[in-house]
Amino acid sequence: MQRPAVVVLGAVGLLVAAAVVLQTGLWVEVLGTGEYEEGTVTVREGATTATTPTGTDASTPETTVAVREDNAGEPLGTVEVRIAQTFNQRYVGLSETESLGPDEGMLFVHESEGTHTYVMRNMSFPLDIIFIDANGTITTIHHAPLPPEGEQYSAEYPGYGKYVLEVNRGWTNRTGVEVGDRVDLPPEAT
Repeated sequence: MQRPAVVVLGAVGLLVAAAVVLQTGLWVEVLGTGEYEEGTVTVREGATTATTPTGTDASTPETTVAVREDNAGEPLGTVEVRIAQTFNQRYVGLSETESLGPDEGMLFVHESEGTHTYVMRNMSFPLDIIFIDANGTITTIHHAPLPPEGEQYSAEYPGYGKYVLEVNRGWTNRTGVEVGDRVDLPPEAT
């Protein structure tokens, strides 16, 4: 009679340990995030999307994001970003980054378009979280503060899209980027 109880308790213990490893992200330490790719992303007001050529130096995990008022307008701002395409890269995101320069960020690429929810996990700075659909239209912008003091996670920030661009909080206000603006995505991200 005691043997089945030990088996059940052992199974429950393994499930709890697995939940802790998944929740804390310790599994990423073992699997790693891999190399980030680079490319060029351009944000335009009311423009149609078009792909822009870029270099392929995989040792530099950065790309340029330019914000334009219209097709012929000068960029309103640019952002150097890393492209997070794998599950591990998206899970870690910017949580292991101490700070961003005023024009730095990360572009997250999901396998398919849909509703995705982001949180500020172990973040050191607040973000603008920009959701972009598969056609390149900005669908949602969140201005996300840091998690409350002593908390590991912030509120949830949902949005619809295939892509998410994270930049310093206030970047969209400074550049004038709004919902409905269009984003040209690099070949590496499509």
